[in-house]
Amino acid sequence: MTAKIIDAQTIGERLRTLRGTKSQKEVGDAIGVTAMAISQYERGERVPSDSIKVALARYFNSTVEAIFFTF
Repeated sequence: MTAKIIDAQTIGERLRTLRGTKSQKEVGDAIGVTAMAISQYERGERVPSDSIKVALARYFNSTVEAIFFTF
């Protein structure tokens, strides 16, 4: 099975939903990026690097596949 890439807007929506009431700064501090980077991911302006994808998945108690590759 080949993994399909979902668009940056969908990834952003998922990240916003997962973040819930936490601030972008709180999430960024926890995974080692700036609040601006989190904001850009959530707006679909940037897609996180693989290492940041792993950190986000761990932080949100999820998997990289569930956040970034599952339709």
